[in-house]
Amino acid sequence: MDIFQAVMLALIQGITEFLPVSSSAHLILPSELLGWEDQGLAFDVAVHVGTLLAVMSYLRKDIYKIVIGWFEQFGARGVNEDSRLAWNIVIATIPAGLVGLVANDFIEQHLRSEWVIAATTVLFGLVLLLADKTATQTKNIAQITLYSAVLIGVAQAIALIPGTSRSGITITAALFLGLNRVDAARFSFLMSIPVILLSGLLMGLKLLDSPSFDWLSLFVGVVISFISAYLCIHYFLRFISRISMTPFVIYRLLLGAILVLHASFFAS
Repeated sequence: MDIFQAVMLALIQGITEFLPVSSSAHLILPSELLGWEDQGLAFDVAVHVGTLLAVMSYLRKDIYKIVIGWFEQFGARGVNEDSRLAWNIVIATIPAGLVGLVANDFIEQHLRSEWVIAATTVLFGLVLLLADKTATQTKNIAQITLYSAVLIGVAQAIALIPGTSRSGITITAALFLGLNRVDAARFSFLMSIPVILLSGLLMGLKLLDSPSFDWLSLFVGVVISFISAYLCIHYFLRFISRISMTPFVIYRLLLGAILVLHASFFAS
């Protein structure tokens, strides 16, 4: 992999990891349209590290409060708003973890086709539009209940199907449950931390027997994915505080159409 490819793939991963537009739909394009080879497991780990550091850095104040609240629930303060949020994040992580362990091989073998990615990109884009236009959006992140956390967690498990978009479907579920756009996105981003961490660790374990790495490409992957993901989170939260999800839905529909055309006329 040359440096240009490393920069471009890290940018794609960093930007699409947190936007509701499907990272898998974007990562298929360079290989299919430009003929690039698979970036390899080591590079996947590198960009996961970059995006993890970005979301943890951006939400560091929230994470600090959640961690302190978690420990304070065992003291005089007892259960509090921050500890409840911590429990909700834990509960919301379980469905994706279980489905990933049970169905990961099936998903890899049968659901990574261009047709599947195109279909889920369009379908869940339309569902996001429905949620954004019809949901009440009157609740904040502190009002998430255990029941809501479970439902959003189930949505996150569905996102294991390529093209769905983890952030997209979890934000959609949160909107349907009444959260405002910004807090729906914040909870989605907080939920991503254990998922990205576990995913990165599992991929990292597979690298233990690898003899060597392209350290320059890995360094570029970490740095570029960190910067792009951090900026993406910042501007996305500012954007949706003022404007609806419609531009992202339109983008998903166009992307899905491109994938359908490519699968129909150019795939070998």
